[in-house]
Amino acid sequence: MGGDLRRAGLPGEADVAVTRPSAAEARPTGTPRSVGVVWGLLILNTLGSAGAKTVIPLPRSLIQVVTMGALVAAFTLALALNLRLRIRASAFLLLLTLLLVPSVISSLQLESGLGALFRCARLALFIGTLWLLSRWWDGGTTFVRHHIRMYFAVLGSVAAGLLVSPGAALPDLYGGRLVGALWPLTPPQIGQYAAVIVGLTVLLVLGRRTDKAGAAVVIVPSLVLLALTHTRTATLGLLIGLALAVGSLLLTSAAARRFVTWAVLCGAVAAVGFASALRAWFLRGQSQEYLTSLTGRATVWDALLAAPRSAVETLFGVGLGDKSFGGLPIDNSWLAVYHEQGLTGIALVAALILVLGGVALLRPPSLPRACALFLISYCAIASYTEAGLGDASPYLLHLAVAASLLAAPAEAAPLATPAVPRRHVPRWARDRR
Repeated sequence: MGGDLRRAGLPGEADVAVTRPSAAEARPTGTPRSVGVVWGLLILNTLGSAGAKTVIPLPRSLIQVVTMGALVAAFTLALALNLRLRIRASAFLLLLTLLLVPSVISSLQLESGLGALFRCARLALFIGTLWLLSRWWDGGTTFVRHHIRMYFAVLGSVAAGLLVSPGAALPDLYGGRLVGALWPLTPPQIGQYAAVIVGLTVLLVLGRRTDKAGAAVVIVPSLVLLALTHTRTATLGLLIGLALAVGSLLLTSAAARRFVTWAVLCGAVAAVGFASALRAWFLRGQSQEYLTSLTGRATVWDALLAAPRSAVETLFGVGLGDKSFGGLPIDNSWLAVYHEQGLTGIALVAALILVLGGVALLRPPSLPRACALFLISYCAIASYTEAGLGDASPYLLHLAVAASLLAAPAEAAPLATPAVPRRHVPRWARDRR
């Protein structure tokens, strides 16, 4: 009888050890830090190898080795983080995978050379890495933060190049527009990165997911770099995308309503006081006729649409290439997809945008929904004057972040309840029952 009564059971009852789940077992598994490294490697892969002349000349072959090596490293690291190949169902990734079909069919014809098959392999590796990362798509803002950090680091290299060699960063070849002097980046690329991280950071501030001082460190220099690029598409994408995203928060966020009020007031003051300066910045010294022809893009578009095509080329395209026609850039995602992946590719890319947009519109107002709406609308606007929706590019990474924001949160696995053994009842007690 000398035992501890608090731990002793009833006479004839088996001893049961009641165990409580440890803190590590009760806490849901978070996103590993290495996922951010994988995302940074994907961004490095999509920076491209063509652009302005850098302060230290970088051979294009070296840049291609670095970017492709980054993709292989990203896939390897993602596979190491997800050895059990746990993935999440995603209509976005399914449609992106189906886009490989017309890409491979058209590239096998070798009209674009062996480089088309190499680009297909790159796209397959890119999509495979996204599938591996989908395990951590939970509707949170984790990938938004990775996106902002990585592109802000890229913009940091642009700013460093501007300080080291202003002449190389603002060359006459590009009309004095800002380019990458340390890594070959064009003005549209820099403008795109700046606009995207500014929009996402503003939304994080409105959703109270970051402090204003930290946000200002990102927003102010990014806006300065955006202004120096004189990129109209990125500016319009930022303004329209933010208008749609903030508008989706008006009914539920007082901060969003205050932001709209201040934005309207500042916009009115700027329109009245700086109208001539804004017009000069928008025209970039170009004539009205040249601006009407979309700075010469319309000439390439007309030639592409007028070129004769076989039935197979119309349906599946001519294979993945460098998004050019007749030696000139196409600068339109839809026409680039039509040229390289045919009508099948256009249908899949359109379905991809519509699915993401439809899911975003059906979700209740929230910060993740607003960020997704901003990214989707920005990519849709930029697709008119920029190519990239049909191949591994920053635009697909923007849409992948939107898909991660729209993913349903993973349900936590229920904690196992310890089995309670049946209490032993003596025979004489059972008989009396």
